[in-house]
Amino acid sequence: MTHLTMIRHGQANSDAKDEQGYDMLTSLGHQQAKWFGEHLLQTGESFDKIYSGTLRRQIETAQGVNQFDLPHIKDSRLNELDYFGLAHSLQDRHAIPLPATQEEFSAQIKTILHHWKLGKISSPIENFETFHVRIVEVVKELVQSDEKILVVSSTGVIASLFGELLEIELDHRVKLFLAVAHTSVHRFEVLSGLLAPTLFGATPHLDSPEREHARTFV
Repeated sequence: MTHLTMIRHGQANSDAKDEQGYDMLTSLGHQQAKWFGEHLLQTGESFDKIYSGTLRRQIETAQGVNQFDLPHIKDSRLNELDYFGLAHSLQDRHAIPLPATQEEFSAQIKTILHHWKLGKISSPIENFETFHVRIVEVVKELVQSDEKILVVSSTGVIASLFGELLEIELDHRVKLFLAVAHTSVHRFEVLSGLLAPTLFGATPHLDSPEREHARTFV
């Protein structure tokens, strides 16, 4: 195949203040995953394998979607950026607290990206360049597979992939972070030898009026 379909995990515990507390699906998050799997069954769209990162919310989403008993491969290169590590570093080094509103989150993400790239805050897991290299690497690898693959990952991965491939300035990437809905669908394809994003943020399984409440971002 020369294209790859990727979805964000279902809604997680957005009230958490650390990774461990965040890394679990809400009841709605489980339902969103199940609905997407049902959508695939209804439309007849099939895959050969499903990949996810190794985070609990990604694995649980993949399991909810996987109503076809597909082989499920876990690859840590699909894990989210270390948001809480970066956020706490930003707080400790620059006195910028964890956000309490979506507006504060928007401003914080923009600051995190700039400070992270410049080495002014640190993640105990990886630096800015290492994160971006590994997410582009895994997508380039999987998109060239002979098999049709569905990937479950996270907002930071999806937004950063679009930002990197489209060469979007850091100041504007926050718009991508804010626009990735839970279990939204994204696609990457090889066009004229180049890896390009060709679908962003589709939610066909949540677009009916009775499911409008389930199209969530936080």
